[in-house]
Amino acid sequence: MADPQTTASPCPICKKPSQKAYRPFCSKRCADADLGKWFSGAYAVPGEPVDPEALPPQERPQDDDA
Repeated sequence: MADPQTTASPCPICKKPSQKAYRPFCSKRCADADLGKWFSGAYAVPGEPVDPEALPPQERPQDDDA
């Protein structure tokens, strides 16, 4: 009988069987590795470029000349 703690889909990071507690990952380590990729910008959601003037002042790129 199959282990009830694992799921059919493999972990997207290491390809081991995923664990229900960390789904879709196999462990906290792989979940954290994936989160780190999002934070570093390795993953991005595609979209239209944004005009910097349309951003709120706190999110606008800073000029290094000032």
